[in-house]
Amino acid sequence: MKRKILVVCLGNICRSPLAQGIFEFYTSREEVFVDSAATSNYHQDASPDNRSIKIGLKHNIDIRSQRSRQIKAIDFTNFDEIYAVDQSIFQRLQELAPEKKLQKKVKMIDDRDVHDPYYGDENDFEAVFQQLDSCIQKLI
Repeated sequence: MKRKILVVCLGNICRSPLAQGIFEFYTSREEVFVDSAATSNYHQDASPDNRSIKIGLKHNIDIRSQRSRQIKAIDFTNFDEIYAVDQSIFQRLQELAPEKKLQKKVKMIDDRDVHDPYYGDENDFEAVFQQLDSCIQKLI
């Protein structure tokens, strides 16, 4: 049975698109379906941040075709695992879960928060990539 994974951040243009791309890089489409989403609607249908795209391409991961979307109630049913990139996203996902039993699907992607690089520079995006790459390899 195909594993279905959703990664969620605030805007779905920096961290979660990179995480989706990294998961896809290490897994086959036959084994795993991966998507990403946002808790906010700030960037509906937007491409990933250019700096995320650039860092992804630097590591042979192309996320240019992804588009931002806001998480929906049905996602809690459709996905087996829902990964939050930081504690505030984790808390928000717990609140958004349409049923209490679905909250158990929500987990932190790493033991520590993945810093939001949006207001940073390329080094911040590289640090996020490295952290996500490391924790995703452990999850796989």
